[in-house]
Amino acid sequence: MRISELSLKAGVPLTAVKYYQREGLLPEGVRSAPNQVQYGDAHVRRVRLIRALLETGGLSVAATKNVIASLDADGESLAETFSVAQHAMSTPRTAESVPSDESRQRIVETATSHGWAFLPENPGITAAARALDGLRAIGFDPPQPYLAAYAVAASTVAAADLKALDTREGADAVAELMVVGTVLGDPLFAGLRRLAHEDATHTLRPTPDTK
Repeated sequence: MRISELSLKAGVPLTAVKYYQREGLLPEGVRSAPNQVQYGDAHVRRVRLIRALLETGGLSVAATKNVIASLDADGESLAETFSVAQHAMSTPRTAESVPSDESRQRIVETATSHGWAFLPENPGITAAARALDGLRAIGFDPPQPYLAAYAVAASTVAAADLKALDTREGADAVAELMVVGTVLGDPLFAGLRRLAHEDATHTLRPTPDTK
């Protein structure tokens, strides 16, 4: 297929496809004539992946390149690819504060108490610790049951993420779902949490009209 057909099949504007090429995100097609290049289904899949990472996931071009390079690397394990995706998600869009040692320690202790196996450089520690610092800044020091509830929910979601990989066939498909799921899992969880917040508000703190 030509690049215009690739654009239509992937559901991505032609200008975006050409931009992906210029940025080195999309591999070249096969030149079938001096002025004609052919693309295949693998390109369609890659364009959709790039769009998910850049537009929906909000990753930078540089972070997206790192994720794609990990997917294309021969012999790289799923754990290594997953680590690349996690670090891509933690790449700051703006300057962010360095979390306190106290908050980092609380997050590590919470994760350890649930029997989790993790590396000390996991970016989730920094992200969660920064959130704790923010809560403390408004005078709320989260009690352990509060953190434990989040940990239980995180365990449930993580298990669902890994179970979903069983529905994919082929190493490439598994790796793609893991990467995109890592990037889009955060907004998915946040959106459902907001819906649950509204439901819990009606149930636990009803207004006089809703009692």
